[in-house]
Amino acid sequence: MSTSRTANPADVVKRTNVRYTILLLIFAITTFNYADRATLSVTGSAMRAEFGLDAIRMGYIFSAFSWAYVLSQLPAGWLLDRFGARRVYAGSIFLWSLFTLLQSSIGLLGSAAAAVTALFVLRFAMGAAESPAFPANAKVVASWFPTSERGTASAVFNSAQYFAAVIFTPLMAWLTHAFGWHHVYIVMGIAGFVLALTWLRVMKNPASHPRVNATELTYIENGGGIINGQTRAASGAPANRVGWTQIRQLLSNRMLLGVYLAQYCINVLTYFFLTWFPIYLVQARGMTILQAGLVASLPAICGFSGGVLGGILSDSLIRHGYSLTVARKVPIVGGMLLSVCIIGCNYVNADWIVVALMSLAFFGKGIGALGWAVVADTSPKEAVGLSGAIFNMFGNVAGIVTPIVIGYLVATTGSFNGALVFVGFNALLTVFSYLVIVKKIERVELRPA
Repeated sequence: MSTSRTANPADVVKRTNVRYTILLLIFAITTFNYADRATLSVTGSAMRAEFGLDAIRMGYIFSAFSWAYVLSQLPAGWLLDRFGARRVYAGSIFLWSLFTLLQSSIGLLGSAAAAVTALFVLRFAMGAAESPAFPANAKVVASWFPTSERGTASAVFNSAQYFAAVIFTPLMAWLTHAFGWHHVYIVMGIAGFVLALTWLRVMKNPASHPRVNATELTYIENGGGIINGQTRAASGAPANRVGWTQIRQLLSNRMLLGVYLAQYCINVLTYFFLTWFPIYLVQARGMTILQAGLVASLPAICGFSGGVLGGILSDSLIRHGYSLTVARKVPIVGGMLLSVCIIGCNYVNADWIVVALMSLAFFGKGIGALGWAVVADTSPKEAVGLSGAIFNMFGNVAGIVTPIVIGYLVATTGSFNGALVFVGFNALLTVFSYLVIVKKIERVELRPA
């Protein structure tokens, strides 16, 4: 595909860097995305006391988000490939912010049973609304970034999950402590509406963005970026329509299946942190909700640092001549081996050692969380949204399984020891998946239907 702009001498001397503005925007959106998911983990202790929730029921409420999130991935991927990231993402942000805001009012329903039912329904609706988010991020990165920068770009937006904990966990804990849990949902909902409007104002494809010069456009395209957000055949005809035949091809690819399994295992760690971790600090370690909010930010800082470092390391390996397979696998395998140290929390008593081990585990998880870069590297160009949606669907089954399994483990054993072993085992399974199941990492070519 050739660009529609003619480079002038000024463009050749200095290209624009609008892609970094776009990356900053999806980083900010993803930060709010994870902060909204984590609202219940921060407010959970106060809500459990108000509504009389036991650990098992709390586990099911935690999982409500992921049931809808997983079930909505394929429709979300189709919508992204059909209508583009700009419109679909804007609607997604608006709706999930609305459902977040509505959670502030469940206490007005009169009875605990009605409030709990409404909470489950709203968390379910929020999961459906958020389903396009990460496939949209992958689609935007595939459009705006060449392969040599894609690992860092993907790591930056993926590390927003930790940045959300650094910034918003203490903020939400303070709001809960000072004003009550309702105010957490009000603040986050209103902020989301502002973010949706900002996205619509700023976001465009590279080829149609008024601030992108020809040199940056050529740089992105020559490096493998999909500058129009879609591909066309050499004749100029639209690429093959993606349907169930192509979905079956993706699901029968050994490399992709290994990547999907690994993402499920990585997300076990993610959802432990998003759901049970603050409650673990309060119940198992005897901290107040305010202390838990502050302490939870320390592993998050390490996760954020590891996430950015993993992407930089991976892209550096590519620039130094290593294959894409080596460049992606080295940080993933090394990082997830480091994450196994979370099990060590079962064998120490000092809170500072627990926090140190958690921080080390999430630093490793951050380094290894390069799955979205692998998606951008391997997705068929005509189905980046759909491929990302399938990947995200598999990964977020962990959001269903993890809170429920941990809820039962805590309820039946009275401790979090089994939960931490469960989390550590999944880190090891990620290593197995990338070393044994995933072979060469390369872009998948779809066969015509």
